[in-house]
Amino acid sequence: MAGRDIELDSRPVELSSGTDAAATVSESSRDHSPPSPEDGRQAFSLPPVDGGKDAWLFLAACFSIEALVWGFPFAFGVFQDYYSTHEPFVGSSNIAVIGTCSMGIMYLTSPLIMGLIRLCGRWARWAPLFGLFIMCISLAMSSFSSNVTHLIVTQGVFYAIGGGIAYCPCILYMDEWFVQRKGLAYGIMWSGTGLAGVVFPLLLEFLLHSLGFRSTLRLWSGVLFALTFPLACYIKPRVPYSATTHVRPFDSKIFMMPSFWLYQLGNVVEAMGFFLPGIYLPTYARSTLGAESYSSATTILLVNVASVFGCVAMGYLIDRLDVTTCILLSTIGATIGALVIWGLSSSLPLLYFFCVVYGLFAGSYTSAWPGIMKDVVGKAEVAGQAYLDPSMIFGWLAAGRGIGNVVSGPLSDSLIRGLPWRGDTAAYGYGSGYGALIVFTGVTAFLGGASFALAAEEGSVQSEAWTPSLPA
Repeated sequence: MAGRDIELDSRPVELSSGTDAAATVSESSRDHSPPSPEDGRQAFSLPPVDGGKDAWLFLAACFSIEALVWGFPFAFGVFQDYYSTHEPFVGSSNIAVIGTCSMGIMYLTSPLIMGLIRLCGRWARWAPLFGLFIMCISLAMSSFSSNVTHLIVTQGVFYAIGGGIAYCPCILYMDEWFVQRKGLAYGIMWSGTGLAGVVFPLLLEFLLHSLGFRSTLRLWSGVLFALTFPLACYIKPRVPYSATTHVRPFDSKIFMMPSFWLYQLGNVVEAMGFFLPGIYLPTYARSTLGAESYSSATTILLVNVASVFGCVAMGYLIDRLDVTTCILLSTIGATIGALVIWGLSSSLPLLYFFCVVYGLFAGSYTSAWPGIMKDVVGKAEVAGQAYLDPSMIFGWLAAGRGIGNVVSGPLSDSLIRGLPWRGDTAAYGYGSGYGALIVFTGVTAFLGGASFALAAEEGSVQSEAWTPSLPA
């Protein structure tokens, strides 16, 4: 299936720009030999899938785009701390809304942007450059902000829109470049966010305190453009665009699939608790365990470093194991990590151990999405339903994660208000005032994996037994 020529006979053949494109591959082109004139067919050579220079360059570009686009909002805590303590924003309310808008809008607009890019297939090749331009302009504009509203519009809304446009083609074309190693490819790409979560906070904090926020944003805008512009040239389709291609990105049949709703429900619930440790761990380490500033910040660094390895490992497993098994592994690790290790932590080393465990298991949850995409599409085909676009399934999963991300903010405020259970009511981490937050994180991790049991009962499509077919 990988690395072969696509042979087209005299009848019109529709090539999809998604996963199904690889299914039309012929067996005759392993050595890229020219087609035989006797067979009356035309053939053209495509770069190999799952390997080769072009595929790995594409993946390297996706990894870098992932880190640069998502790393900035994930490092917003550094900006939030700076804005809260420096003019002209000190004492202003709604500073946290900037980061919420940036990350939440990128998640929530994923299905819309993905669908529009699908519809504009001929021009989708240039979407990363267009999105990059919007991102850089928005950061440059935010350097002139004089109040929080300006920052919300520029650093929040506009950056998110540009980031979504730049990022979505990575998902769209991933299905063309990787088939058998698709899970591993996604895992490697998504590990870029974890790596950026280690490097960016340290770098941006240094720049903010050395140059101020205006010079930092202008410098970062230029650096972002210089780094991502050449990379965007490698975000390109493997299969040439065909004028005969017909896509239905906003097909509502996906919402008629029970398996999709099972996975989506678990996805939203898991996201409601997933982001909370990243927000509160430094404060917890400082207020409960008496950690110094650097020691408390190390908690986030450990979560992000561990998530790099967790994403790659989960991507490797999702190519070999059933998706429900992979979700179960993530669920068990995240639940035990929150309820047992964090809940019973009484020292900084034990808290660090929780950070590693949580990063490995909870941080790898989204790396199971390729398995979910494959499982839902496969079940639709087995049921005789119309072809479902896997990239749109990804878009809706991302939107569900965005819902959980947005909801988690207000919920977390209510969970720690008044520091419940503090003192004699509970012990260890549960008695720190963050006990309700710890329980909520653990319970949502557990319920987020409930899709494992429900989908397993319904019966999942094994990856090695299913090969997508061309849509009608």
